[in-house]
Amino acid sequence: MRVYVPLTLTSLAEAHRAGELGPGPLTAYAVTPALREWYLSDDIEELEYAALNRAAGASLRLISGAPSAVRRRVVLAADVPDSATSVDPDRGLDAGALGEVRIAGAVPLAKAAAVHVDADEASADVTAAADALGAADLGDDDAQFTVDGAEDHELLWFATQEIENLIG
Repeated sequence: MRVYVPLTLTSLAEAHRAGELGPGPLTAYAVTPALREWYLSDDIEELEYAALNRAAGASLRLISGAPSAVRRRVVLAADVPDSATSVDPDRGLDAGALGEVRIAGAVPLAKAAAVHVDADEASADVTAAADALGAADLGDDDAQFTVDGAEDHELLWFATQEIENLIG
């Protein structure tokens, strides 16, 4: 199963040093039955893109909670056995949990397929979005507009061999 793990550049650097993401359990995003139903598509590439975007949103939340974090969203795509993941049935109807899975244990970086990271040019919008996230969660439409502004930036694709350059 391809999973998309939300990170910050700091947590990516920690994983790079350790050679793995973990310890588990880890929250990630994947093409789940609930995501398929919500997205109404059978195109696996579209569904994986939706899961990636859900992980990018979770990365924004991580950034928002870490004031010293670099203001660039980070998502690591990895392949893990289906048996290593689970979906919380109590959160199945929660719109915020669409595509969310739990990974039981650590994920070796050798299982990573790619890293997706914001370009430097996205930093101002990601900073504004991270700052506005709390107000957006409380229903502030202007704050939600600011948060949505971060989503206007496509994450760039990097090979796993480029992680050292990203964190350096």
